[in-house]
Amino acid sequence: MSNWQEAIPGPGAFAVLQRNFAVWRKLLIPSMLGNFGDPLLYLLALGYGLGHFVGPMDGMPYITFIASGIVASSVMNTASFEGLYSAFTRMNAQHTYAAMLATPLRVSDILAGEVLWTAVKGLISALAIIIVAYFFGAIQGPWVWLSIPVILLAGLSFGSLALVMTALARSYDFFMYYFTLAVTPMFLFCGVFYPLHSLPLFAQDIAQALPLTHAVALLRPLLTGHLPQQVGYHLAVLLLYTLLAYAVAWYLLVRRLLR
Repeated sequence: MSNWQEAIPGPGAFAVLQRNFAVWRKLLIPSMLGNFGDPLLYLLALGYGLGHFVGPMDGMPYITFIASGIVASSVMNTASFEGLYSAFTRMNAQHTYAAMLATPLRVSDILAGEVLWTAVKGLISALAIIIVAYFFGAIQGPWVWLSIPVILLAGLSFGSLALVMTALARSYDFFMYYFTLAVTPMFLFCGVFYPLHSLPLFAQDIAQALPLTHAVALLRPLLTGHLPQQVGYHLAVLLLYTLLAYAVAWYLLVRRLLR
């Protein structure tokens, strides 16, 4: 059994974060085009197209309702993709982790740096959507900037969960199970496109156990000019997911990288 004190990262985590950011800067332009292009298509197709037939939802135009949901789901998708495919490439194909372990960096430093990077990528994606939605008039109110720490915490949560899958994976194909069984159901049933109260009670109970539900519950009010309710509860759920997933990912990576 590994010493759990080793799971606590040191300053080396920020070196891993800096390294990933430096690599990403080389792909800055195509990456940002995707970050701005995808939300534009979503807002046009669903916010205006579908919204014309749906009408107001929860007391707000449908484009406003869905824009805040897409911000939350984008954090999930971006952090998950970075924690799955990109992290697995660094670990398995490029052997970046092995090179890092030849330095004073520990597994916890690498893992924490990766988790931080998934949160930063989620924030970049979310801010791009917020900017696009703002020009459509779908994001408004004085509390928008309070969404940034929520976005970062949600990114930490989804990134940590993704890195658990990465620690278990033996090939890229393994990630399809996670997307099919976890990411896609959350995308469809956690309040991104419609209020949770429209679901059957048993489905609402399941949704309440999923992290995206709590990210949406915090971000939608903040991005539409209101303060969320039960803030401590929603933050606690996201934090619990982050800490538990981080601990499991660390344990699995120690077994995989140091065996």
